[in-house]
Amino acid sequence: MVGNNKVTLGRIVVFSALCLGHVALAQVPETGRWQNLAFAAEAVHEHTANRYREILADLDARGVLDGTPKTLDRVSRVAESLIRSAIALKPEAAAWQWEIHTTSDTNWDASCMAGGKLLVGTKFIEELDLDDGELATLLGHEIAHALAEHQREELSEVVLLDAMHPTIGIDTAVSRLETDLALQIRLADLSRIQESEADQLGMILAKNAGWSVVDMVSFYQKLVNADPPTSRSWTHPSPASRLNMAQILAILWSQ
Repeated sequence: MVGNNKVTLGRIVVFSALCLGHVALAQVPETGRWQNLAFAAEAVHEHTANRYREILADLDARGVLDGTPKTLDRVSRVAESLIRSAIALKPEAAAWQWEIHTTSDTNWDASCMAGGKLLVGTKFIEELDLDDGELATLLGHEIAHALAEHQREELSEVVLLDAMHPTIGIDTAVSRLETDLALQIRLADLSRIQESEADQLGMILAKNAGWSVVDMVSFYQKLVNADPPTSRSWTHPSPASRLNMAQILAILWSQ
């Protein structure tokens, strides 16, 4: 990722921040991976809630928000089963202000921002022809990102990588993530780790909610078959490797 000198300096910064109480150590549910979190969850949730409202307002103004009540009801029903699974693994998530919306904007597939803000693209569901179990796999993956606090971790990593400016705020960290290509490249490895983790944790959420493992594998097979590919190669594992992961978990769970 970075040279030895930068790694050493980064460790000094992390150690100093820990001594000052600015960095929290946390573990991702189920996977057990350790994270350094430089921003408080409440601050990240407040920021993402504001951003979520801005996105919803824009979609609503363009007439592409929650346009199909039947699809919204379906997404909500499936998501609520997964949210119950998420709360069982992370009880503090019960206090989050969960929200679920859909959009016909073709630029959206699905996302779940920190604090439980779901936005699902109806065209993506239609293009992949997802049944409920496959939809649960998609939503489980997105909810897993929020459950594992991946957005908070990514923003924190911006701080931890910048030894010269270790006290930047969330707005600055977000701006850098959106505009700094060099930073995006440096964080690509973390992005792939998070995506793989969300695949695994999402399947666990779906399984705990009672959804079929066969449908989980089917979802990842559909990603492989999608034309054009539905995932970005430099921030996501390949569709084939994601399918392989799903097949391995399915075999393990069947034993």
